[in-house]
Amino acid sequence: MNIVKEQLKGKRILFATVPTDGHFNPLTGLAKYLQQAGCDVRWYTSVTFDDKLKRLEIPLYPFEKALEINQSNFLELFPDRAGITDAAGIMEFDLHYLLGNMAPDLYTDILKIQKSFPFDLMIADSSFTAIPLVRIKMDIPVVSIGVYPLPEYAANLAPYSMGLPPAKNEDEMMAYAKLHDEALNKTFKGSVDNFQAILEDNDILLEKALPLDLLVKQASLYLQIGAPSFEYKRVGMGENIRFVGSLLPYSSNHQKDSWYDERLVQYKKIVLVTQGTVEKNPDKIIVPTLEAFHGTDTLVIATTAGCQTEKLREKYAAKNIIIEDFIPYDDVMPYAGVYVTNGGYGGVLLSISHKLPMVAAGLLEAKNEICSRIGYFKLGIDLSTERPSPEAVRSAVEEVMANGQYKSNTARLSAELDSYRSTALCASYVAELLN
Repeated sequence: MNIVKEQLKGKRILFATVPTDGHFNPLTGLAKYLQQAGCDVRWYTSVTFDDKLKRLEIPLYPFEKALEINQSNFLELFPDRAGITDAAGIMEFDLHYLLGNMAPDLYTDILKIQKSFPFDLMIADSSFTAIPLVRIKMDIPVVSIGVYPLPEYAANLAPYSMGLPPAKNEDEMMAYAKLHDEALNKTFKGSVDNFQAILEDNDILLEKALPLDLLVKQASLYLQIGAPSFEYKRVGMGENIRFVGSLLPYSSNHQKDSWYDERLVQYKKIVLVTQGTVEKNPDKIIVPTLEAFHGTDTLVIATTAGCQTEKLREKYAAKNIIIEDFIPYDDVMPYAGVYVTNGGYGGVLLSISHKLPMVAAGLLEAKNEICSRIGYFKLGIDLSTERPSPEAVRSAVEEVMANGQYKSNTARLSAELDSYRSTALCASYVAELLN
């Protein structure tokens, strides 16, 4: 790696991310690694990440021209989104308004940044819609980090966001071909045409494609977080795609005190349940899980991200219930037997890393793609719903605890993920691209 560090020394690298934790946090470990390798690293994103970047000692370029959208205010800025209930409708809205429409203003901000910080390369998350503008118009290489399962088009797969498994035969492939045609020309037509028009306004002429698929193809390199064994086998895969294992957020040696509760060693059966940082409604999976095991011999540990914590504690006061705003996963996952999740990619990968099988219940924001992979690869049970009943949660948890296949499959994938030296591997790809 000394050769790689020598190649990287003095290079100017701009990180650019969609302003949500799930798109920002996974890139922080790589950013610090490159900084410590001698790169001048700076970050373009929402001002809401200012404190995190100060702790990382990475300069922030906040949104200026770009609208200040983040995971806390997007429903206030786009109240119409709250009225959409189906997964495809939410996906279409987000691709059009929260992502696609941002591209011109993101590009304007980056052009301004480039004048004072002439960066050699940009590293962006896989939803950052200015990727083709930077790579083609500015002629600057762009590395995209896949922070969710690979959304690239394949003839044997349904359109991304439908949560369907690979086609098993020619008839299913033909059915998926029709779904792709509908996706381009009906279901996601608004976001497809909108993004295509934005690119054409900048003299970029590309083949018509779903926006996330297009962003994969337009990256100089696409580094997919995960491993081949957690991705569907597909007909053809882009030559710019590499798997990089579990690219984890930066963790210093000066972390806060670890979390512990004596009940962790008093119960044989332990369930961890969380809905991540974006979903604010605990009725979806936290409440059904608490209802399923309240007052039983199973310890339930729920993390709420600060949403209704005290209210839930009052309602579900019992010896076998622990409810906290936040618990470091590394402190609790080694004790758990099942992780109940709505399918956040970071939490799922951490669960796999801890050899912890799952019960998944999530559909929106393409979480069905993550949940369906959990079920397909038998790393747990996919309930294929956004709102499972307590009975469904209890039955699935008991099945996962009783059937050792889920644990062994998760352990096997954990070993595969551990075989990657993720940050060093990403850094070597960056050095190769720059040199």
